[in-house]
Amino acid sequence: MLDAAIYDRLLGTAAAISEPLRSAIAAVGLIEIAPPAHASIAERLFVEVVNQQLSTKAALSIWTRVEAAAALHEVAPRDLFVPGYESLLRDCGVSANKVRALQAIREAESAGLLSADLADLPHAERSAILCRIRGVGPWTADMVGIFHFLDPDIWPLGDVAAVGVLRRLTGIDDTEAVAAGFAPYRSILARYMWRSRDTASAAA
Repeated sequence: MLDAAIYDRLLGTAAAISEPLRSAIAAVGLIEIAPPAHASIAERLFVEVVNQQLSTKAALSIWTRVEAAAALHEVAPRDLFVPGYESLLRDCGVSANKVRALQAIREAESAGLLSADLADLPHAERSAILCRIRGVGPWTADMVGIFHFLDPDIWPLGDVAAVGVLRRLTGIDDTEAVAAGFAPYRSILARYMWRSRDTASAAA
């Protein structure tokens, strides 16, 4: 569970910026910060690459098909991300560019670029390494930082949902400047923006 002192700090910062923002955070309440869902950086990157530019529902559907295809071949999904399985992955709904990105992640892992040592690097340095991999851009690096490394202070400027909700709640276009006031908990702010969006969608 999020530390109550951090929650109170977020509320206080939000109140000084916009009452709708404070109300939105208050409506969500204390959130759970889940531990990393994947055992390795590569596993997280595989999922994030599939998720890129897709709705959660569409991405889940594609990933489920990949898992089913892997099960039929009695291998793990990652074992399909090597040359020879391109047609199978395309049949699962993975675009040609994403197939190449998944293969590049496997290659980077094999080359030792995705070791656990990345956890010890500042986000900017870690992002620079990750973004050298085909198909991995700043948004993907931010998602890995927030959800795999649990870095508390990343504002995902390329995330349409988080940026859009913060703009709507504050009426301010420069979300990077707004988020700066929440440092060193900008990732937590992003989590609240996503939760607020999900809550509004569920109520609609």
